[in-house]
Amino acid sequence: MRKTKAILAVAVLLTMTTMVKAQSIQKSYETNPFTLVYEGAITKNEKGKVNIHPVTYKLNGLDIAANVYTPADYDPAKQYPAIVVAHPNGGVKEQVAGLYAQRLAEAGYVTIAADAAYQGASGGQPRNVDKPQNRVEDIHGMADFIETYKGVDKEKLGVLGICGGGGYTLKAVQTDKRFKAVATLSMFNSGMVRRNGFMNSQYATIQQRLRQATDARMEEAAGGKVKYVGGGSAATDEQIAKLPFEMYREGAVYYERSHAHPNSGAFPNSGGVYTVSSLLDLMSWDATDQIELIDQPLLMMAGSKADSFYMTADAFNKAINAKNKELFLIPGATHIETYWKPEYVAQALSKLEGFYKLNLK
Repeated sequence: MRKTKAILAVAVLLTMTTMVKAQSIQKSYETNPFTLVYEGAITKNEKGKVNIHPVTYKLNGLDIAANVYTPADYDPAKQYPAIVVAHPNGGVKEQVAGLYAQRLAEAGYVTIAADAAYQGASGGQPRNVDKPQNRVEDIHGMADFIETYKGVDKEKLGVLGICGGGGYTLKAVQTDKRFKAVATLSMFNSGMVRRNGFMNSQYATIQQRLRQATDARMEEAAGGKVKYVGGGSAATDEQIAKLPFEMYREGAVYYERSHAHPNSGAFPNSGGVYTVSSLLDLMSWDATDQIELIDQPLLMMAGSKADSFYMTADAFNKAINAKNKELFLIPGATHIETYWKPEYVAQALSKLEGFYKLNLK
């Protein structure tokens, strides 16, 4: 009993230390005119600097909310390479996807980060439907929009998928050959985890959860209440410390405290808020199905200490036809730390800049 209490005390201390460090760089959405929450976020558009352009466009009848970032001294009469950035599960464009989109714009790319359909500021009911086919279509849709944006060279289009957005990116590029260079950061295979649980922790309850998803769909079809996985109030310090995986502990701090945004649907203490009926599609899906169709250059990045790394390793090994594929480990980084910690973000961006420069000639 004493040992258990000691372990819990250490976990609380480590979590609180991470919390303090993260909160020390917090950029509240309330104080940013674009509601961006990451460090160094744009607060106003200025001539000669990277600018942000909130846009909306239609995708399968829904209004999609996105931010386009243009490089310093952007001239629409010129031609620029472009990067599509897909956000994590439950995330929104104002968080990590916006951070990487802005930094890549600083490197000379036109970039776009959009909220997934049914999520964030984008349209669609019920809220927080999380079906893989929708998320993959979101990536195709960002490509549709940005390749017609003034100044974009549509022959030089790359993509960066982060966390769940990384898994959906691997699926999208299997068939969408507009993407000439493919990169992922802290890739999360949503189908694998929703089916088996994180690190196979829910393997024994697959059939039970499928029955629950079936019942939830039946209730929705009958006009009843939409049921969700997770949600509720933000986790307490003690609840966070008791979470079984580091990714979920640090994710709770990131999404619920240090980088919280009102449009975000992520509550990592339960694996993220999404409709229970979405599991009918999620649990039969896998980011690595047909992954051999990827023949573009592929860069997969992950923290060397990330407990989610097994998903990146699995996908990387299965992508047998990807050109010049490379696995890059960020020394000392966990999954969530690649979202915000300056030294790890800098390493990821340095690698990305070299990768895109080489492959978007």
